[in-house]
Amino acid sequence: MSKKLVTFGEVMMRLSPPGYSKFAQATSLELVYGGGEANVAISCAYLGMKASHVTRFPDNALGKAATQFLRQHWLSTEHVIYGDEMIGKYFLEKGAVHRSSEVIYERQGSAFSLIEPKMVDWEEVLKDADWFHWTGITPAISDGAAKCCLEAIKTANKLGIKVSGDINSRDNMWKYGKTMQEVMPELVKHCDIVITSSHGIQEMFGLGDPEGKFRFAAKDLMDAFPNIEKVVGKTRKSISASHQQIQGKVWNGETYTKTRTLNITHVIDRVGTGDAFASGLIYGLLHYDEDIKALDFATAACALKHTVPGDVNMVSLENVTSLMDGNTSGAIKR
Repeated sequence: MSKKLVTFGEVMMRLSPPGYSKFAQATSLELVYGGGEANVAISCAYLGMKASHVTRFPDNALGKAATQFLRQHWLSTEHVIYGDEMIGKYFLEKGAVHRSSEVIYERQGSAFSLIEPKMVDWEEVLKDADWFHWTGITPAISDGAAKCCLEAIKTANKLGIKVSGDINSRDNMWKYGKTMQEVMPELVKHCDIVITSSHGIQEMFGLGDPEGKFRFAAKDLMDAFPNIEKVVGKTRKSISASHQQIQGKVWNGETYTKTRTLNITHVIDRVGTGDAFASGLIYGLLHYDEDIKALDFATAACALKHTVPGDVNMVSLENVTSLMDGNTSGAIKR
């Protein structure tokens, strides 16, 4: 029977100039939808898992269009909520070679930012789930979103469902009167798997050295929050906007493990690559007994996302396992 993942977070409208044009050159914008947690759910659905996303959309044609996007990509949308009028947006100018990508957000006052815990029956949502995933972006959006996320995590704990949090956040998003240092510890202490970095651990919890060894910061985090079973991260070396190198790493409380480095020489779209790593990790931990195999799967999924336009890693299980097994040729399949 297929494993089931439930995710929770905002889905935004992504608007980009065609190709690698700058905003100043654009006379039209390409539209897709995306959001960190939904990206994870869709990626897992393409790998063959059951997946459901919980979010809140405006009660208008844009909200219905975004829902249809989720359905189109194999997600259950039975727990999508509708209300208010605005959908969150972000504008992306894709970088190339030595020019960085640029992102501009418009999400304050969105339908999702106005969500409240009473709007979601988490016991009903999670009753047949194997895994719940959230990211540090969601509690940064609003107090209601943070409270709703905490209720989801606690309900998952109560039901014996694994919880993963990709907790790297953006300090400039916290605009509703609370800081990440106030909110994140209560969320993270109930997690089984945490995806983060040395910098994130120091920034949020004051632990470790932001420039120090990942495994030492991860150990400090697990000492502070004993419920955590594994702390996972990735090393990214940016040769240029078009050339990246990726390596996965995990500390499980006893052993530090890392993968070989994957060389991505021609980046098509870097957005969503962290979400692809998270989805690969979830799939890997649910389907492999060894940390290194799960981590190899996650790193391969992340690398492949760099070749897919849009927010979502729409690659198959066969694509990932092929790269995981060392097939980097990209030869045509007939």
